[in-house]
Amino acid sequence: MMDILETAKSLHLPDWWVCAGFVRSKIWDVQHGFTERTSLPDVDVIYFDKSNLDEKTEKKLEKKLRSIKPNIPWSVKNEARMHVVNNIPPYSSSVDAISKFPETATALGLTLDDHNHVVLTAPCGIEDAVNLVLKPTPYFEESKERANIYEERIIKKNWKRIWSKIKVAHIQKTD
Repeated sequence: MMDILETAKSLHLPDWWVCAGFVRSKIWDVQHGFTERTSLPDVDVIYFDKSNLDEKTEKKLEKKLRSIKPNIPWSVKNEARMHVVNNIPPYSSSVDAISKFPETATALGLTLDDHNHVVLTAPCGIEDAVNLVLKPTPYFEESKERANIYEERIIKKNWKRIWSKIKVAHIQKTD
């Protein structure tokens, strides 16, 4: 994990974090007693740069990361532009964006400070990830549309297939 964090840091991106499944899956692997890390469909690197909202920049950054670590499935997103993709009001920072991820256990990020110390952000807390609870972030509970996205992700991701001990909370839908 440190190698991935150091590689992401080498890009010198503003307000950067390696987040989501990269953090959550490691916690769940440990909680399940797995001796090997579960493979990840992607390693999410996010940053916040209002001065360059071109998606092509993200692709160039992914290419650069792949040239350094070709066996890692890198995904790079500038959260300063993702509100347009997600059709919501702009985020104020990367941590603000992380707070609006679908699940509390996924709303986690790691970065390295100037001394290469690991820094964790957990805007919705770390308790759900550690206690194997999968539930929506407050942001995803606010609207029926986002609640449906959360419920669809539970089905699509099928996390219980890998991590059998997780407890999935469903959103009570009111029509």
